[in-house]
Amino acid sequence: MPVNEDYVGRSFAAVGPYAVDAAMIAAFATAVGSTDPVHFDADAARAAGYRDVIAPPTMAVRFDQLASSGYVKDPEAGIDFSRVVHGEQKFVHHRPITAGDELTAQSTVDSIRSAGGHSMITVRSEITAGDEPVATTTSTIVVRGGE
Repeated sequence: MPVNEDYVGRSFAAVGPYAVDAAMIAAFATAVGSTDPVHFDADAARAAGYRDVIAPPTMAVRFDQLASSGYVKDPEAGIDFSRVVHGEQKFVHHRPITAGDELTAQSTVDSIRSAGGHSMITVRSEITAGDEPVATTTSTIVVRGGE
């Protein structure tokens, strides 16, 4: 089944809320090799002007993927996940993800195009804490063509 191009413009139900705590942030910071104290030490984060420890910028991908999984797993979307390659990831941060946040995320399929027998899908996720925008992520996945 080919990728269903009728999904362009479709938004999916928001997921969450997901509680963000200092331990989650520290674990992610450690995984990506960050040593910045604002990711581990609340006093250092407060001294830098934040209300608590803040996440490395790429931690937004965690919530992006939770939101976009509803699309990727939808059988009518025509995505064979065994053929998916991550193509590109972009972040626009409206403010840092901070310990104590309760985040929700909603994904929208912005575009689907064919190139060389492959489908290139761009999905945007809006990540919020209540009504406050936190980050906008844009990811492009490639669904490889062929058998």
